[in-house]
Amino acid sequence: MSNQIGRSATSICVNIAESKYAHGCADFIAKLEIALKETNETGKWLEMIWKSGYIEEMEYRTLNRKCSTIRFLLVKSVTTAKNNLKNS
Repeated sequence: MSNQIGRSATSICVNIAESKYAHGCADFIAKLEIALKETNETGKWLEMIWKSGYIEEMEYRTLNRKCSTIRFLLVKSVTTAKNNLKNS
């Protein structure tokens, strides 16, 4: 499980970084949507490792709150980018 969460969590960062040099708005949106999917996966892995007893509830809550914040920011960014693409 730790390998899976490591992969999904690092993929978030990498896809956000790649979005900075996207080949246009559609590519930018695609990279952020991949990061969003990975954020969702990371959140699920966090829940699973907490329910399996690998981490304490307080640590889970802290990490899950951070993951949720990233998810929220990505949703807003994707929505804004899609609106900008539609209005251009």
